[in-house]
Amino acid sequence: MASPPQPPPMTNAFALTPHKVSVCLLLQTYALPAQTTPPFPFSSVSQHNRLGLYLLALTKSYDDILEPKLEELLNQLKEISGSLGHWLIDHLTSRLSSLSAPDDLFSFFTEMRGILGGSDSVVMEDNQVILDPNSNLGLFLRRCILTFNLLSFEGLCHLLTNIGSYCKEAMSSCMPYETRLLDESSNDLETLSEYENMDLENFMFGKVNEEIEARKQASERVPFHLHGPKALSGLVEDIEVVADPSSKHGDKCGETSAYVHPPGNELRDVDPYGEIFLRTNWQVQGYLMEQADAIEKHDSSFSLNSFELVLRQIKKLAPELHRVHFLRYLNSLYHDDYFAALDNLHRYFDYSAGAEGFDSAPSSSGSNSSGRYEIGLIYLGMMHLHFGHPKQALQVLTEAVRFSQQQSSESCLAYTLAAICNVLSEFGCSSSAGVLGTSFSPITSMDTSLSVGQQLFVLLRESLKRAESLKLKRLVASNHLALAKFDLLHVQRPLLSFGPKASMKLRTFPINVCKELRLCSHLISEFGSESSTMTTDGVFSTTWLNNLPKSMDSPLLPQENAHRNNCDAHRFFTQLSSVPKSVLQLLGSSYIMRSTAWEMYGSAPLARINSLVYATCFVDASSSSDAASVHAKLIQHLAVFRGYKEAFAALKVAEEKFLTVSKSVILLLKLQLLHECALHRGNLKLAQQVCDELGVLASSVSGVDKDLKTEASLRHARTLLAANQFSQAAAVAHSLFCMCYKFNMQVQNATVLLLLAEIHKKSGNAVLGLPYALASLSFCQSFNLDLLKASATLTLAELWLSLGSNHAKRALTLIHGALPMILGHGGLELQARAQITEAKCYLSDPSYSVFEDSEVVLDLLRQASDELQVLEYHELAAEAFYLMAHVFDKLGQLERREEAAASFKEHMMALENPQDEDDPLLNML
Repeated sequence: MASPPQPPPMTNAFALTPHKVSVCLLLQTYALPAQTTPPFPFSSVSQHNRLGLYLLALTKSYDDILEPKLEELLNQLKEISGSLGHWLIDHLTSRLSSLSAPDDLFSFFTEMRGILGGSDSVVMEDNQVILDPNSNLGLFLRRCILTFNLLSFEGLCHLLTNIGSYCKEAMSSCMPYETRLLDESSNDLETLSEYENMDLENFMFGKVNEEIEARKQASERVPFHLHGPKALSGLVEDIEVVADPSSKHGDKCGETSAYVHPPGNELRDVDPYGEIFLRTNWQVQGYLMEQADAIEKHDSSFSLNSFELVLRQIKKLAPELHRVHFLRYLNSLYHDDYFAALDNLHRYFDYSAGAEGFDSAPSSSGSNSSGRYEIGLIYLGMMHLHFGHPKQALQVLTEAVRFSQQQSSESCLAYTLAAICNVLSEFGCSSSAGVLGTSFSPITSMDTSLSVGQQLFVLLRESLKRAESLKLKRLVASNHLALAKFDLLHVQRPLLSFGPKASMKLRTFPINVCKELRLCSHLISEFGSESSTMTTDGVFSTTWLNNLPKSMDSPLLPQENAHRNNCDAHRFFTQLSSVPKSVLQLLGSSYIMRSTAWEMYGSAPLARINSLVYATCFVDASSSSDAASVHAKLIQHLAVFRGYKEAFAALKVAEEKFLTVSKSVILLLKLQLLHECALHRGNLKLAQQVCDELGVLASSVSGVDKDLKTEASLRHARTLLAANQFSQAAAVAHSLFCMCYKFNMQVQNATVLLLLAEIHKKSGNAVLGLPYALASLSFCQSFNLDLLKASATLTLAELWLSLGSNHAKRALTLIHGALPMILGHGGLELQARAQITEAKCYLSDPSYSVFEDSEVVLDLLRQASDELQVLEYHELAAEAFYLMAHVFDKLGQLERREEAAASFKEHMMALENPQDEDDPLLNML
């Protein structure tokens, strides 16, 4: 088998290009404004500082992989300086045109040494700015001077040729540019005449054309680092093959267009005999990091083909940047291409051993490859987890634990244990004990007879302990978040049992969940020591450059656009956050966990508040899946408390914001709402179609998702129950209970037990339903599921009431105990059920007289009917109007009885004759 091709060795990552020479010329103008001819007329200190900020942004931004052309640079100078931009443009172009010989370049870089501090020979002048050699601009200038000193004579001539092509390309569009300036201002005639009288062609481009012809004849030229004269034709061929991304992906990919470099921009209007230049390795790496964040944020909605073209261009121009393989891995991973993701992950670690390719000095210890194999195993394990392969993920991660312990790699071991905890938490593999038992300490010392939940608890504590000892703050916060999720879903029990007489309370403790979530939030105060210079400086500079038109001074802006630009400026400043995105994502995840916890505990207002906090503060830094999850929570809240009309309107907005793909949260929410609405309307055909769609999503072909399988089975059982197929519904619910018990999904077990109780209640076997309702109550008490407990109590009251009027007072007592929770936090359906059942208890009680206190029952039934008509729940609404007509009949109010009877008949006809073909819900499938 042939060995893979070896990449070329890493060369000098900093090359002197025409763009860098232009930046040096602007640096000279910034530092020595009095020596320019004529002197640069800075009108204020802020204007001078604005030029310095612009130069800093040019050296740090990574919004593109290629250096900007001279025309782009001139346009930006005009934007940042307003009326003084014309002078800057004139000065820069004239200085560039004066660099016609090697001696000119030598004299220029000799002068540039004078603006660097730390030299005794520097003589301060009026209004001179001395650059700190260790500052960002000082380091940039020092690297340019050093690179110039290392150039050979051929390299120097090559640089002059590139400067000529750089200027010639801009001058080809000089006249239209100056015509636009003439239209904007009537005071630019002198500037226009200066450009028209420039004799650049005769001054220097004669030599440029001769050199271009010589290069064509020689056809052999050794390219400098980050230059690509030979690669240009290959890139053009790539452009011709690939279609326009905009026509391929449509409007739905517009959300990611800001993150993908347009493949046509870097080659448009380029001299066919010139060269193209990548930015510095630091900037290209920053660009790739930004794209990696964008891929993780937008998931499968990120443009696949257009970004792949950009990666190919980077790989051709700079083969030593092995991080391109990692970006290809991420792109394939989130587009669910298993084989491409696996291949690119192997390539990345084979070619670079996990090195990122930054232009930094190699370690003196020579241990660069240490820890790379373990890191590769961690990524491989998480890739298997993403594709729904839990057993393969555990096998790979267990190997990572073994190797990390052999190499004494404590940090890798901590991250590997956290990854194993993630696998156990997501999938809860029943066979994980045998897999984990094959490794070394601390997992070997774990009793293999422990349950998966107990193993998970031990591993979480071990991972947290190691992360705290190594001061891995992000991992500490992530572990606190995982412990909060564990405490939310698992009862606390001792790891060792001392016999049946040992007393223990099998309950969860919400106070522990709140404690872990608060500890996770403490990360926001400690992020500064771990923040990266690339992520802070690069993001600030890139955002500043991208918002140049929005952040200009107000006198330079048109009056009619003042309001819009004020809003844009506000948005620009709010985006400039130095908090790392990983920290914001962790904090946002803690608020999602808070919302989920309050949903389980039964506090709808607190769940909604935490969802709104996330949507307001963290949605920009979050992934699209997390943002979609929060939107789904808010839409579900609308459906439960305000009905389906408002929920479907909000769903339409969410579908436009998030790309609906297979297994997405928004698609799942859409199917859930359609199923609930179809059952309420009595459209069983549509409900069965939705169940079939859920069954396809829950298929194990593309990975195992237990939550999705549970949801599909629950919906199937409820559809069978609505069709009065009680035995089939009970069989589906029983099978679902066995699956939840096998994978320790105790919270879902409480819901399934309550469903079994409802099946027996509706089938007329109330006595058989009582044990299931009591068992569900027991689960709810253990896990503090207060709202579900209130629902189970209501079902228990309905079961007692169905046994006869002798149990009416007992049922009424149960309802009154649950009413505070139901009325305070329950939705429209739950409140209506409670009110109807309470009214039935009053009417069934022999001691109650309709003639003495009829308004108590009628008020309950009116409120229930109003809420049920909002939900279009025909069956329960018909029952409420039936009871209302019964009360009016006893009272002798015949006219009101007929009104209630007509409403009853209307809902019964709608229930028995659903609009199977004309239902507008069918258009939403």
